Amino acid sequence: MKECQVLVVDDEADFRETIVKRLQKRQLHVSGAESGEKALELMAAQPFDVVVLDVKMPGLDGIETLREIKKKNPLVEVILLTGHASMESGIEGMKLGAFDFVMKPAALDELMEKIRQAYEKKIVEEARQPGA
Repeated sequence: MKECQVLVVDDEADFRETIVKRLQKRQLHVSGAESGEKALELMAAQPFDVVVLDVKMPGLDGIETLREIKKKNPLVEVILLTGHASMESGIEGMKLGAFDFVMKPAALDELMEKIRQAYEKKIVEEARQPGA
């Protein structure tokens, strides 16, 4: 999974930076973005395999960001981070194509396992694409 490119999107700087550092220590290539808008900018500039996306953010929230990601990059897998008792948002996100959702604060082992599963799904889906 060392080649897996992960983008962590969360408006809480301390949380985002901590998750990015902890995933990097586990040999993943990880970038961070503080907003949905910034995430879409980064994704236009470089490819990502898995996006870990906070649902509750000012501006472009996680659900709207998910919609845009799936429009532009349908094979990118998105794991939603839900907190604030927003299970409904996680379920809504799944209907819109999110791979899964994790309750905040996310246990690192649980998040790593979800990223691994999402990355494996993306590899399988890419292999099914014509011309792959």
